[in-house]
Amino acid sequence: MGGSETILLVEDEISVRALTRDILHIHAYTVLEAANGDEAIALCERYEGVIHLMVTDMVMPGMSGRELARHLASSRPKMKVLYVSGYADADIKEGEALEPGSAFLSKPFTSEQLVRELRLLLDQPMP
Repeated sequence: MGGSETILLVEDEISVRALTRDILHIHAYTVLEAANGDEAIALCERYEGVIHLMVTDMVMPGMSGRELARHLASSRPKMKVLYVSGYADADIKEGEALEPGSAFLSKPFTSEQLVRELRLLLDQPMP
């Protein structure tokens, strides 16, 4: 249930980022890491290859995951987004629709849940 795609991982908590990175590596994904939105934007500007999907925390200092996704949408329009958060209201209100090509996963999650959500999202055609 792994893949060969490139994943941009944006997570401000070092231990969560390290664990998530390790899970993605085990499942054969190429992982680009950033600790916040500004690092992610700089990384996307430098990285010339395709970034298939971004896994981003919804709640981060400085820039939320949704703000980051909106910012990157113009330069990376085919990049899908998996939002993760441990906060119940995490900037996604009850019944609010996510952008096409995105999904939400609540923390804490298991490695199986993460990999399953990634695969479902990556295998979806972009609208």
